[in-house]
Amino acid sequence: MPKKETQTDMIEAFLEKKDKIKEINRIGELYPEKKSLFIDYEELERFNTELADDIVQDPDQIIKKFTATLKNKVAINPQLIDDPHFHEDDPRMYVRLYNLPRQDKYTILVRDITSDYVGKLISVEGVINKQSDVLPKVRVGRFVCNKCDSIIDEPQETRFLKPPLYCKGCKKRDFRFIPNESKWTDIQKLEIQEPLEMLKGGEQARRIEIWAEDDLTDIGKPGDKVVITGTVRLLPPKQNSSIYFKYVEANNIERVEKEFEEVDIGDEEIKEIRKLAKDPKIYDRIIHSIAPGIYGYNEVKEAIALQLFGGRRHKRLPDGTKLRADIHLLLIGDPGVAKSRMLQYVNQIAPKSIYVTGKGTTGAGLTATAEKDEFAEGGWTLKAGALVLAGGGIACIDEFDKMNKEDRSSMHEAMEQQTISVAKAGIVTKFLANTAILAAANPKFSRFDAYKPLAEQFDIPPTLISRFDLIFPIRDILDKERDTEVADHMLKMHQTDEEQEDVKPDIDIDLLRKYVSYARKNINPIITKDAVEKIRDFYVGLRSGSSDTVQATPRQLEALVRLSESSAKIRLSDKVTVSDAERAIRLTSFVLQEIAYDAATGMFDIDRVAAEHSKTARDKIRLMEDIVKSLAAENHENMASHDEIMEAATERGLDKYDAEKILSELKNKGVIYEPRHSRYMFVEGRK
Repeated sequence: MPKKETQTDMIEAFLEKKDKIKEINRIGELYPEKKSLFIDYEELERFNTELADDIVQDPDQIIKKFTATLKNKVAINPQLIDDPHFHEDDPRMYVRLYNLPRQDKYTILVRDITSDYVGKLISVEGVINKQSDVLPKVRVGRFVCNKCDSIIDEPQETRFLKPPLYCKGCKKRDFRFIPNESKWTDIQKLEIQEPLEMLKGGEQARRIEIWAEDDLTDIGKPGDKVVITGTVRLLPPKQNSSIYFKYVEANNIERVEKEFEEVDIGDEEIKEIRKLAKDPKIYDRIIHSIAPGIYGYNEVKEAIALQLFGGRRHKRLPDGTKLRADIHLLLIGDPGVAKSRMLQYVNQIAPKSIYVTGKGTTGAGLTATAEKDEFAEGGWTLKAGALVLAGGGIACIDEFDKMNKEDRSSMHEAMEQQTISVAKAGIVTKFLANTAILAAANPKFSRFDAYKPLAEQFDIPPTLISRFDLIFPIRDILDKERDTEVADHMLKMHQTDEEQEDVKPDIDIDLLRKYVSYARKNINPIITKDAVEKIRDFYVGLRSGSSDTVQATPRQLEALVRLSESSAKIRLSDKVTVSDAERAIRLTSFVLQEIAYDAATGMFDIDRVAAEHSKTARDKIRLMEDIVKSLAAENHENMASHDEIMEAATERGLDKYDAEKILSELKNKGVIYEPRHSRYMFVEGRK
């Protein structure tokens, strides 16, 4: 009767394969730079199903046998024997697994890691949310018996220092630990959370702690998507409690380069998506599927549709500069005009999104930070914020105007360069934040004032507001006819199913989500010459006005290209045509008319929102400076009185309110000063 093959025999046979022998030899040549043998689980399963099942059910024993067999086969380069990193009695080598099948018993969600998986090998996908510094951990602890001075080396396989059970010499259990003579390894703690695209509307992302050791440390950084293969462990409670905390001891960590677009889409769904794309009314259908319960705002909904699809991805200039594909939108409106509902709806239909409010969010919560906490045993921890975690998706930021100035300033880099740099306590790193931003804000004084210029009613810095591709002011205007239509539309939501037809989306939410995912993943349209000429002519036409008035900047030009590309992606077209350029131009013109039209000059002036002062305001400032200069020159003390300034300003057509405001601003900026009460002089050197 043939002898039954043991687990060790199976492992031996598997590692005798040609490709494995080659990898094992490389470990011997490159050790300690290379310590790990990577095994494809599916290959192991094809080789021996029983062994593959055993390694999932009892990873500690099987991986230990794999590692022992690996060490026996590795022929260490003799020149490395004297290397201080190499310990002849215990070379650090590992067998690491990857590509566990996507089945319930193997690859699971963070929320599904229950007590049933304790001690089992699993694979879990997530986004790194926190990362500690790399810390030293005892690998083999050296202990000395306090009674007879015997030396005992005790392997440390858990998170807690474990002394020997007893001294073999005197049978006592009294030891002291000798750190300097112990063997150490590196360890790092991570926290991963479920990817946002795996969540359904309103679900909270679950998190779990990951322990990475030796050559698995520093593989990723916060914001990176990773697949962790490892064993579920339990952490004993600090106090006398029956509740334990779970974590995953990583066997392998793989960075996943794919973005959120890789949502599972079946063949039938792809056919349906392609059929939808050929519908001549596809734009209207998508627009009517965005917040159908909110009446009107078709231009806003059209812009949101373009934002969902985004521009052409992965565009780089010859010098390596990456061009932003994500579209940023800002909605500024009176209270009660459904801005928040619009954001919440987008949060539901976007394949990957995150919803935050400016009032309850700090700059660090939005971007990233380094701070000390217990997670890193009192050391420094890198934490990813909302814009990093939503990478590849949309960040919906409500109450944008309620954020602190310091917090808002942290978003400048994130919105344009789409990176977030952290330099704190000697930690210098950069995170990727390729996230589209949909922000909502109220005017400075809660409601728009019909008698004040629009630009003066934004409580958002011009440097930040200029980074938005499109800005929509939404006013609550009293109009009996429109109010009746809004009321009828809203009341339909409270009636029978038959009467609710008008407030149902044209395209099912799940299908629309997959439509967006499919387009973002597969469509990268190239702009045609005709479309280029259309955009160029529009841009040059905007720029060809008064030499003192900036009607558009290169940022508007780049926004036009992004919007055109997104329009093409909605049709699943690989070419950006003139019709796409016209859609981008129409939306841009609509927005410019709303926010940048200067009635005083009859022209667009982008400085009304993108700079501290519009051309009209700059003209008024220059006029006030001239008035103060001329009056001061006529006075033997080189001073101009307040009453004289106001009288001269009124005579030259300046409103008294504007004159007072400009005078105060000139004083605050140090252009003029007030040596005596209500008498002004120019600062020396500023005349």
